[in-house]
Amino acid sequence: MKNQQVIENSKKSVGLTIIGVAIMILLTVTKVVPSSKIAGYSVFVGIAFFFITEAVSKTPNAESGLRFNTIPADLKKPGVIAWLLLPSVSGVVTLIVGNLIFSGEFAAHEMGRAGSILSFDKTALLIGEVIIAAFGEEIAYRGFFLGKGMKIFPFWLCAVVSSVVFAAGHIAAGNIGVVLYDVAAVFIDSLIFSVIYHKSGNCVISTFSHILGNAISLAAAAAFF
Repeated sequence: MKNQQVIENSKKSVGLTIIGVAIMILLTVTKVVPSSKIAGYSVFVGIAFFFITEAVSKTPNAESGLRFNTIPADLKKPGVIAWLLLPSVSGVVTLIVGNLIFSGEFAAHEMGRAGSILSFDKTALLIGEVIIAAFGEEIAYRGFFLGKGMKIFPFWLCAVVSSVVFAAGHIAAGNIGVVLYDVAAVFIDSLIFSVIYHKSGNCVISTFSHILGNAISLAAAAAFF
């Protein structure tokens, strides 16, 4: 009876995962309509479905994709620290190369995109927004989209698809070359976050990388801008 219940819960979790991922993709697709403002809600959908699927499947804390008590142990897993620091390096390199290619226009684009959701005039609020935004995106895209998706499809497929959707969600108006370059950079960072999650099994760890990478990239962009 207990095994039957586990199987039933697993089936429900799979169904919810497919529904949640489909909604996230559909919301992000609305980015093709310039006046649409609902693409950002895909993050909230991912967060909601993460906790719903965890509850339905009765996921033990030790197997959850969101754990705080195992942070020290997860950081010590092979390769995690190196991958965690990579987005900080790639962010600066992306900014330097982008400014060389687009004559400083890339930094302005970065600041404009970030400025639409961040409060640069209030330091304390800015720090909080950077942390909350990164944490929410990691729960939605790594904890749910990737983590739950991997229980149905191969890691590489989930990593690529979730990264395409994640990058598409960061599209902002501007020079087509700058926009494509920016989206490509976000896609690569998302792949890195996916590897971090895969290695650590914990989206708190990928959040650390996301926050650090965003903070350094924003500071560098501000310096150039």
